Amino acid sequence: MAHPSMLLHRPLASLPSNTFFFLPATLALFTTLFILFYIFTTPSPFISHQHKHNLKYPLGSSQSSPLTPILPSNGSFHLSAKFPFNDVFGGEDGTVSPVPSRSHFGSKGNSMNDIDVFHDGDIFLEDYQQMNRSFKIYVYPHRRDDPFAHAFLPLDFEPGGNYASESYFKKALMNSHFITEDPRKADLFFLPFSIARLRHDRRVGGGGIQSFIRDYISNISTKYPYWNRTGGADHFYVACHSIGRSAMAKAEEVKLNAIQIVCSSSYFLPGYVAHKDASLPQVWPRTDDPPTITTSERNKLAFFAGAINSPVREKLVKFWRNDSEIYAHFGRLKTPYADELLGSKFCLHVKGFEVNTARIADSLYYGCVPIILANYYDLPFADILNWKSFSIAVVTVDIPLLKKILRGITSDEYSSLRGNVLKVRKHFQWHVPPIDFDAFFMVMYELWLRRSCIRMSND
Repeated sequence: MAHPSMLLHRPLASLPSNTFFFLPATLALFTTLFILFYIFTTPSPFISHQHKHNLKYPLGSSQSSPLTPILPSNGSFHLSAKFPFNDVFGGEDGTVSPVPSRSHFGSKGNSMNDIDVFHDGDIFLEDYQQMNRSFKIYVYPHRRDDPFAHAFLPLDFEPGGNYASESYFKKALMNSHFITEDPRKADLFFLPFSIARLRHDRRVGGGGIQSFIRDYISNISTKYPYWNRTGGADHFYVACHSIGRSAMAKAEEVKLNAIQIVCSSSYFLPGYVAHKDASLPQVWPRTDDPPTITTSERNKLAFFAGAINSPVREKLVKFWRNDSEIYAHFGRLKTPYADELLGSKFCLHVKGFEVNTARIADSLYYGCVPIILANYYDLPFADILNWKSFSIAVVTVDIPLLKKILRGITSDEYSSLRGNVLKVRKHFQWHVPPIDFDAFFMVMYELWLRRSCIRMSND
């Protein structure tokens, strides 16, 4: 048989029939070699030559770097290059400036990629402005004399408690320009039941929520045509208490089709569908402006305090409870919680019963770099924020290496992380009324990203 290279020069008519099998393979080989040559000799259009990151090796390899903690399901988090811009959406004092122009993001429109607290600041800004102009939500109406009005209507007082995010969102939404009374103009439909309030209702309680939700969906799908058009795909609900995970057990179509905005957002849970659903930040209510304290006044390396209600926390306390640099406490603190956060460089968010706690928002509020010890946590606003620019994720198996990881972070890298903490913390705060780029508007943007679906007519 002739050498494969000769096939390109011989007339097709003169080739034996069995050579036609090798011709496509030969062409494919030449094409592959050309593509490889192009890739290795052409600068990537997706990498800025001004902001290249150094490659880091995973922990445990022969060239391990303590700066590359790994988060199992959504890739490793690593320290980004120093952020060269000022806070584009406001100062470090927490004030929010008017919506900036594109010039704030660089003349080429992509200078923030991979180094900013956003995945893409240009896209976020353009989408955010469009969302504010056009996004509309229809809320299923309920009268004030409804027997369950307390669960359907927003609170008439300031929300409080560990699960206040659910109430803050509803209160802000119902008084916002996003609401439309014309369902034909709606992009999404809000199911306004409150899991937290139903849980405390003696007529329902934790054991009756599943039946309550099932009956509610049956009622609105009978009374209104909107649910049936999409099977609920353009509907959403909001819940912060972990009982919300099981609340849809008797309404499978809600769990499978509707958008779930929940605090307990874990890839590991079968009831949570990443990219369809979204994470709601769990935020302890605070009305004061965030405090400011310099890095030099933070004399503790890391801090954690909380109940020992999970194997992860048990392991953390076992290794570090008597350490002089990593303060791992359980039970009641002898000093104010806020003082401990203000005095620590890194603050540990450690999985308890669920992946979520309010500790990430606590850390950000007090200017402390969060260390995330919660495998499979779909972090809040992960579609928008570049978490590797202001936090470190550590897989729970690496708890014994925690001090090595934190000590390996240089002062410049820490300054970059903490500077970005001060930039993003406004996104993890609730306000009444809400202000631009706070937690309410960030959740609305997550919903806006998920607004598109195909509506099928029953005609």
